[in-house]
Amino acid sequence: MFVQCGTDRAVPRQRFLREWDVRAEGGAVPGKDTIVIGASAGGIAAIRTILAALPKSFPGSVFVVVHTAPDAPGVLDVVFGSAAHLPVVIARNGERIAPGNIYVAQPDHHLIIEPGRVCLTRGPKENRFRPAVDPLFRSAAQTYGPRVVGIILSGGLDDGTSGLWAVKQLGGTTVVQDPHEAAAPSMPLSALNHVRVDHVLPLAEIAPLLSRLVVTPADALEGDLTVPEELNIEVNIAKEEKAKEAGVLSLGDPSTYACPECHGVLLEMKDGVPPRFRCHTGHAYTLESLLSEMDEAIEDSLWNAIRALEERVMLMRQAAVHLRAAHPETNGDLDRRADETQRRADLVRQAALSAEDTNVAELIGG
Repeated sequence: MFVQCGTDRAVPRQRFLREWDVRAEGGAVPGKDTIVIGASAGGIAAIRTILAALPKSFPGSVFVVVHTAPDAPGVLDVVFGSAAHLPVVIARNGERIAPGNIYVAQPDHHLIIEPGRVCLTRGPKENRFRPAVDPLFRSAAQTYGPRVVGIILSGGLDDGTSGLWAVKQLGGTTVVQDPHEAAAPSMPLSALNHVRVDHVLPLAEIAPLLSRLVVTPADALEGDLTVPEELNIEVNIAKEEKAKEAGVLSLGDPSTYACPECHGVLLEMKDGVPPRFRCHTGHAYTLESLLSEMDEAIEDSLWNAIRALEERVMLMRQAAVHLRAAHPETNGDLDRRADETQRRADLVRQAALSAEDTNVAELIGG
């Protein structure tokens, strides 16, 4: 059973200072000690490289989200632990945050940071994934502001860009893997295109940077420490609060698009970075992830059309055999119709196998 996450409507400036006092030693302003890392395709090897270079004495807390399938075995703690000098654990709901620990998201659960603890939820998918990078980054920015270091590594599409923007907005430090060395450069490139990134580095230079940042006092005056209400709403949705009650309808205006997940109307979010959409049940998409989802839906539709057309061919050919057996003088009309239907099926198959945009209605005829 999971511990209930808290949902705070307002997060005033004083909250950051109070949390600093909780985790600081001897009254000193803490360093940039909350490290959040997001990755997807090609990211596991990248994360292992970074963790292997962090010393045993590293005092920060590290939180990792890698896109995984819902039924993944949940062994990333072993994968990362075999390279890291620090303890690596699969995060448990309600677990207290300890310095020098590495927390990895569970499959099919968002990893959320709250004051002094982690929270696991099955909130709506974001950018087609759970866990997603954006909820982790937003919750870290909401809770620890300038103490956060957000890192985007190799991955497809653009999950993490919106979360990294939130980290930057609330005074945190932003780091992106050099896209030229990333196995999948889309996530790093998206971050660079939409966020004022502080450091663009090859993997070999990220851990040394973290060792410097963790002992650099976080600047409470950097940026605006008042958490935007829009960010609070999005974090609360990830914490499983009902989206409408959380205030999702205030985030944007209804679009002409349907949510691929639940088929509700998508809201086009105001000032989304990058352009983003949410439905009233809470599913979230960037423009790129929405297009990707639509591409999959189109491909599914094409293959369903192929199946239906080829089943029609088989049925007409079977009917023609029976008709000829009963009436040898038949004129072969069913065979001709089957041939025409097979032609249409072949054209749709060609469209499904092609990367080019195709007008399916023109291919299959009326």
